[in-house]
Amino acid sequence: MGEGPAWWWGANRSGVAECWRAGDLRQALASGSGPPGRSLFGVTARWDVPAGTGTGTGTWTGSGRKDARVTRGEATPDEPEVLLTRRGRLGLVTLNRPRALNALNHAMVRGLAAALEAWADDPEVATVAITGAGERGLCAGGDIRAIHRDATSGAVDAGAASAAFWRDEYRLNALVARFPKPYVALMDGIVMGGGVGVSAHGDVRVVTERSRVAMPETGIGFTPDVGGTWLLAHAPGELGTHLALTGGEMTAGDALHCGFADHHVPASALSALLADLATTPAGSAVAAHATPAAPAALPEARAWIDACYATDDVAEIVARLRARPEEAAHRAAATLETRSPTSLKVTLGAVRRVRRLGLSLEQALEAEYHVSRALLASPDLAEGVRAQVVDKDRSPRWRPATLGEVTASDVARYLTIPEDAPGLGLTSG
Repeated sequence: MGEGPAWWWGANRSGVAECWRAGDLRQALASGSGPPGRSLFGVTARWDVPAGTGTGTGTWTGSGRKDARVTRGEATPDEPEVLLTRRGRLGLVTLNRPRALNALNHAMVRGLAAALEAWADDPEVATVAITGAGERGLCAGGDIRAIHRDATSGAVDAGAASAAFWRDEYRLNALVARFPKPYVALMDGIVMGGGVGVSAHGDVRVVTERSRVAMPETGIGFTPDVGGTWLLAHAPGELGTHLALTGGEMTAGDALHCGFADHHVPASALSALLADLATTPAGSAVAAHATPAAPAALPEARAWIDACYATDDVAEIVARLRARPEEAAHRAAATLETRSPTSLKVTLGAVRRVRRLGLSLEQALEAEYHVSRALLASPDLAEGVRAQVVDKDRSPRWRPATLGEVTASDVARYLTIPEDAPGLGLTSG
């Protein structure tokens, strides 16, 4: 068999993710009929073929069993957004939205979760790896444009689609963390927000000299999610607090130091690493290509970061930063002064809660799910996405506009989880 995706994912007209086996596509193209009962629209299909017989493409154009068909012809620009490929003993996931920096939408989340569940039970798959299409990065986060549309739709069920997305995304994050086989995340380039969620909870996390890792949610009126509060709470000293509030980027060395990654591999060696993963145990394959990362910057900043962030008062943090002699501290203060005051206070409370209560990742995800749904109803999330992504004027008008206007009861409203609140089903409590 030639190399190619074993499964292909896309969304039908109802937005429901559906999957075809490569063999079904081969048969469908040979016979001119579609896989029974499938209804995938406008999704380019590629499939494995016997060696020496070439490859082909086709587009599913039907609407069901009776009139469904696969049309032979040239590939369309609309390729599947999650590519699932078998290479020997390796199951390779490629996030395939390069023009959107591989941002995750709901269909991608569901497709990836289904693939992991299938590969967990497949004796032919020894290792799973995840990478991103294009040269810019693994994944820049979730599809926040879709969240903005949902939050501002004015519909009776406004917010329902976002809540469903977060529910499935956070369950996927937990699935990555408990995956029973080596899960190798190639964290090359931009890895932010949702990209952290599908990589940093894996057991073999690889960064490169091009890595830019961050949880930048306070800049859009949101808070770290996808298990980010758990990761940040476990960073050394107050580094996680600093990163959570400012949304600052980590280099490869910083990501290793803060517990977001395990190994550094040069970007030029990633293709060779993937080739080795097809035949070699993950640990040995990564070790063969690993090299020291450039020195991390954050450890040298620990003195002023720990001194400034060791308080539960965001305003006090800003004041301490302003009083420091280091220019980096002044830049951090200036950054905080541009962030959503509500998001800053909620984020600080969320990270502190994980550390003080010793929450597990699953418990942190449950808490994040409640906070995310609560923030969807606040004005700042829609305003932050508008300013940063939709209108791009970079001038959000936060409500409330100052830290002093955000009361303790306001923060408690976002952080307190009612007993009857819907959850993710990840914990028994």
